[in-house]
Amino acid sequence: MKIEYIEVNGQTIAEIVSDDIIIHNAQDALELLVNCGYNGASALIMQASNLTPDFFELRTGVAGEVLQKFSTYRMRMAIVGDYTSFSSKSLKDFIFESNRAGRIIFVSSGAEARKALSEKG
Repeated sequence: MKIEYIEVNGQTIAEIVSDDIIIHNAQDALELLVNCGYNGASALIMQASNLTPDFFELRTGVAGEVLQKFSTYRMRMAIVGDYTSFSSKSLKDFIFESNRAGRIIFVSSGAEARKALSEKG
């Protein structure tokens, strides 16, 4: 895993570069956000493929636990991926509500993630 730190509109954003699953559970999320925060990041960008598939199965509770960590530690995250293939209404509702709240957002490109994370504080 590589973490690239970028400055966008005066904010430091950590961007995860990896082909592997980085977040399997809430503890992985906590360690990653603390590490990025320690290095000055106020937000984090990662690919949907860096999250365990359990994240997208809401009944497992992984998404809620991860969201809680990011909320507690006031770190924002953008998850980049193609969400059109998901058919679960509850997952679509979760994505909609997450995007509305703005702590964890689901976007389709890195450029969209950088723009969204640099606009809201």
